[in-house]
Amino acid sequence: MRILGIDPGLALVGFGIIDCIGNSYKLVDYGVIETKAGLPLPSRLEKIYKLMDQLIETYKPEEVAFEELFFNKNVKTAIAVGHARGVEILACKNKGLDIFEYTPLQIKQAITGYGRADKKQIQEMVKLLLNMEKIPKPDDAADGLAVAITHASSLNFKDMFRMR
Repeated sequence: MRILGIDPGLALVGFGIIDCIGNSYKLVDYGVIETKAGLPLPSRLEKIYKLMDQLIETYKPEEVAFEELFFNKNVKTAIAVGHARGVEILACKNKGLDIFEYTPLQIKQAITGYGRADKKQIQEMVKLLLNMEKIPKPDDAADGLAVAITHASSLNFKDMFRMR
């Protein structure tokens, strides 16, 4: 099964694409969709939508997994990223894809076995699980891969994580 993992964002949307074959994972691709801060919000959202659509067309994932948003203080940033996440979800839904979501805690537990793992521990495990020579960069792309791996490891329980 081909899985697209998304770390939602406005400036950087991290993505990771893996193939899940039984209990093993194969890296397909990873990277970021980047938008410049100086562009008007509608232009940034349009760019994200078009590039998400292109990504889906190119790699043809069967399912998509998103990291749930978590914001502590900055409401303005949360709203802008929420707009971007909505566009990212819409691009997937318009392609008929099933969408699943995972909290940061669920991702940390699935990747490292420890819910309070730091970013470096997650990146090292992603590298190990996907037999990569180096830690994937940038961080947002590594996060996208972690989301994809989390979904792959949760396939037997996927109805619990389906976005309604």
